[in-house]
Amino acid sequence: MDQKRLLIAIVVSVAILLGFQFLLPKAPAPVPSASTPASGSVLASNPATSGTPEAAAKAAPLVDQGNVEKDAPRVRFVGPRLEGSVNLLGARIDDLVLRDYRDTIAPDSPLVRLLEPRTSDQPYYVQFGWTGAPGTTAALPGNDTVWAAQGTLSATSKLTLSWNNGAGLDFAIDLGLDDNYMFTADQRVTNSSGAPVALHPFARIRRDYTPVTSGYYILHEGLIGVLDGRLKEMKYADAKKDGEKKAGLAFDSTGDGGWAGITDKYWLTALVPDQKIPSVVSYRHIDDHGDHYQVDFITKDPETIAPGANASLSTRLFAGAKEVHLLDRYAAAGPIPDFDKAVDFGWFYFITKPFFYAIDWLNSILGNFGLAILVFTLGLKAVFFPLANKSYRSMSKMKLLAPKMAVLKEQHKDEPQKLQSAMMQLYKTEKVNPASGCLPMVIQIPVFFSLYKVIFVTIEMRHAPFFGWIHDLSAVDPTNVFNLFGLIPFDPSIYSHFLHLGAWPLIMGFTMFFQQKLNPPPPDPVQAKVFQFMPIIFTFMLSSFPAGLVIYWSWNNSLTILQQWLIMRQTRLANPNAARVSGPAKVAKS
Repeated sequence: MDQKRLLIAIVVSVAILLGFQFLLPKAPAPVPSASTPASGSVLASNPATSGTPEAAAKAAPLVDQGNVEKDAPRVRFVGPRLEGSVNLLGARIDDLVLRDYRDTIAPDSPLVRLLEPRTSDQPYYVQFGWTGAPGTTAALPGNDTVWAAQGTLSATSKLTLSWNNGAGLDFAIDLGLDDNYMFTADQRVTNSSGAPVALHPFARIRRDYTPVTSGYYILHEGLIGVLDGRLKEMKYADAKKDGEKKAGLAFDSTGDGGWAGITDKYWLTALVPDQKIPSVVSYRHIDDHGDHYQVDFITKDPETIAPGANASLSTRLFAGAKEVHLLDRYAAAGPIPDFDKAVDFGWFYFITKPFFYAIDWLNSILGNFGLAILVFTLGLKAVFFPLANKSYRSMSKMKLLAPKMAVLKEQHKDEPQKLQSAMMQLYKTEKVNPASGCLPMVIQIPVFFSLYKVIFVTIEMRHAPFFGWIHDLSAVDPTNVFNLFGLIPFDPSIYSHFLHLGAWPLIMGFTMFFQQKLNPPPPDPVQAKVFQFMPIIFTFMLSSFPAGLVIYWSWNNSLTILQQWLIMRQTRLANPNAARVSGPAKVAKS
């Protein structure tokens, strides 16, 4: 039984770390080479197919007519937390910078740029427009339309874009902005012609390149939305594969409300349609001299505008950082269903999000996320103390039984069945559960995974410093023992990531080694050898993990060492004769 217990512990331990290695980033894809930006597109008016949800979802892209976009007029805007410009050619928001975030921890690092125009190497933009129902022949604004602008866009004022088709239709888009990252776009049409016109308003997010993602299997980056109450995620590769099968349409859904867009690790661009008007949302991959990804909403039914009448549709656009509390506020006030799921909290959502709230609250008190993690770990130890205490007491008794176990093995070295029976009898007599030592590891699995998620996916942890050389808890320990912690001006990790071993992973390895010494030794010599290498294996594996997680593991090991030492001391005092062989001596060899 003790061999099974130890084998289980080894398998579980290795599985956890190997599993996380599997979840660690793959080799990043090469950055797409700069090329002539592919032509943009809007949803086309197609008399043969328009007017149905299926037609709206499958509408073909239009090709631009070659306007030189860099010469297009723009209107600058500045908000409390972002700034950029609106491109009057095509009514695009295609220039957006986040004022609170920088690319690196350097104070002079460039601000994070979220949206870029089609003339850049990485086009990423948002556009609003209209497409016609079957039989509609009226001229509609498109990619090459140059809009007139009036007013300014800020947290206290709106910018109005307007265009007249010369045949009695006046189109307008009123753009607003709140104090954070939410835009509003009110699309209006006034019909001054002598005939009714039926139109579908639409909005789309377009990314005309494949971004380099983090490459983590546990992190979603790509197309995302909550539609019909369900989270719908699609990675870039899947969107491309499915789009190639369906003429560019990777996914579509018809319903009321929801939201959808494109997400990065920390940033989100998402459209939130009117929650009461049925619409069709589509995920697309368009193969047009490169990869182009699009998420668009279009009204399910056309709006028929009588002569002398007007129609309007309001759409919201979130373009900014995925701050948990901010997403929660938008979700509640919107309401925007499950907007917080833009943060990839994963399968253990019900654990991970409360963990985040607890750590974030502690950070608001302590002013340091690293200290918050340490205090949070101490709290977890207190919560699980009764169960862990029972487990460690059993392990302490197991260690005290080692001399008796040795006698039994000598007595029954050629009789494995009798040895097993004698060991079970000894466990029963001494009231020891050999499997209880696995409980702390089993308990720690969801805790470890949830903390890993919190540290890795939440933007609140991004660039959060600790003390000393740890300036970013979400990044790996920057030090390296193989270049004597920076004394040698050389980075050996360029040859292999195994040649990057920081100070905190070493601390974790030492604490794991000392903790192992307090556990009962494996009875089998082979198992003992394997166990001796476990701290070394874990040290190298954890060297690729975020520093915040390694600090947590080291601190947790240290608390466990203290707890085990106290329990073992109490056990020895309570059982001064526990190590004597009187128990095994009574087990006669039959």
